[in-house]
Amino acid sequence: MTFVAGSGEASCYTLLKPMRDHRVSAEGGRTAPDPWADAHCAARLLAADPAAFGGAILRAAPGPVRERWLDAVRAALPAGTPWRRLPPGIGDDALLGGLDLAATLAAGRPVARAGLLAEADGGIVVVPMAERLPPGTASRLATALDTGTASDRPARFGLILLDEGEGDETVAEPLADRLAFRIDMSGIGLAALQTDPPDPEPGPEAPDPVGDLCALAEAFGVTSLRGPILAARVARRLAGDRPIGRSDIVTAARLVLAPRATRLPAPEQPAPESEAPPEEPRAEPPPDDAVEPAAADTPDDVVLEAVRAAIPPNLLDQLLAGRHPLAAAKAGRVGQAAASRTGRPVGSRRGDPRRGRLDLLGTLRAAAPWQAVRRAEGEARGETRRIVVRRDDLRIRILRQRTETTTVFCVDASGSAALERLAEAKGAVELLLAEAYVRRDRVALVAFRGTGAELVLPPTRSLTRAKRGLSGLPGGGGTPLAAGIDAAVAVALGVRRGGSRPAIVLLTDGRANVARSGEGGRARASAEALQAARALRAANLPALVVDTGSRGEESRAVADAMGARYLKLPRIEAGQLSAAVRAAL
Repeated sequence: MTFVAGSGEASCYTLLKPMRDHRVSAEGGRTAPDPWADAHCAARLLAADPAAFGGAILRAAPGPVRERWLDAVRAALPAGTPWRRLPPGIGDDALLGGLDLAATLAAGRPVARAGLLAEADGGIVVVPMAERLPPGTASRLATALDTGTASDRPARFGLILLDEGEGDETVAEPLADRLAFRIDMSGIGLAALQTDPPDPEPGPEAPDPVGDLCALAEAFGVTSLRGPILAARVARRLAGDRPIGRSDIVTAARLVLAPRATRLPAPEQPAPESEAPPEEPRAEPPPDDAVEPAAADTPDDVVLEAVRAAIPPNLLDQLLAGRHPLAAAKAGRVGQAAASRTGRPVGSRRGDPRRGRLDLLGTLRAAAPWQAVRRAEGEARGETRRIVVRRDDLRIRILRQRTETTTVFCVDASGSAALERLAEAKGAVELLLAEAYVRRDRVALVAFRGTGAELVLPPTRSLTRAKRGLSGLPGGGGTPLAAGIDAAVAVALGVRRGGSRPAIVLLTDGRANVARSGEGGRARASAEALQAARALRAANLPALVVDTGSRGEESRAVADAMGARYLKLPRIEAGQLSAAVRAAL
């Protein structure tokens, strides 16, 4: 996606530049958009054509404000439109459709049933706690949105994801990308809710609405093509039978593109002061049949002004800080506890065998007391089955599976850690390695010294390999603490993506003196180390800091920045160290 010279590039920056000072510009007289007016507009648009817009993400705590928005959607829907709520833990057969096991057992022949998505064809599916939606269910919802079918049945619906997550916990981006609207009502009170916000005036016709929206997507780093496509659909729906006007582009940009921004546009390069401005040609009266030139306030400028005002302040602060909430987005805690059908049986419960392992004995035990009554009822209907099993009799096993953990040891092997202190650190690591081996967990080893960090041992269960890598660890050189923390975070994030639970154990005296660039300097190195520690905390990684130094101030400051537990060698015993690591995990 590129800009066309002369059509959007210059005007994009002209009004994007004030966006970096959103609060000041608002105080200077610019009118910020009404959040409830935009939310109400999105509700009416979604109700008009749920399948075309995909749906909406509503970030709000349970309460009257959220219910007011849902009521606005319901009120705008035609009478009889399906409205379904997705139960937590729903199985594939209930979601997509398939064999009705209970009806099949009762009838003695295969009986098919439609899934929830097919039942919601033409309507709305509401997903509570969408930030904790399992990846498999999220993938099936995304596929149904793309194809408009579920198990060969029509299933064209709109999705409302109720995001109740805290902090960086949010909806999985692959599913969120398919929904047009992202509405944050967490800061809106009941007093701000209006019954019916006024509609914007159509305004003059937009010469190139699609070009304006594509230019916006490029400027704000909206890399997915779904962003401008959905924005164009919104503008077309707002316009109705008339040509798309400027206000339609403004509203579409506010509702669809502003919440998807991932960067600020590059600054405009000023002309050198030595260059004299080009001499303006003398104006001549235009001929009678000449076309009137476009106004200075082009449609691109109007759209960009709307986006500037609609950027959420917290999103703007994160963009200016070089990060974006979607970078750390994950579907709840599903990566730590993936669904599985393996493990040690610890009992049984009522359930669907297609969503677990059938407990045959438990099922027969539940059905046995009712056989005489059921056989009598069957004989009255001319049935001669010896064993009658119904839905309420089905039992599935309760399986307990311990999630694998991976301990990432990050060891300071620099010269500031004296040889005897490094020996103590190695001894503590060996104790923890032995316990991890007994639990069949994995360990990884990162060492930092000199000018950088090194992954000495990738995640492994081999105790021999771990001890060999630890015994051959040299000491000496500078202390690139930031590089060590960065390397440990990278390993831990890879472990978490693989479904294991990571924890970082940092053994250091905290006296950083080498920056990430490899240059010396205690002030800069310490500042970067604290920055890396705060990044670890933002990634929500459990950590433990073991102080191997004699002072303690530096290591404690790093532990506080990490939000980690702090322990000091040699005053801790092996049992305390092991318990601390287990607590961190």
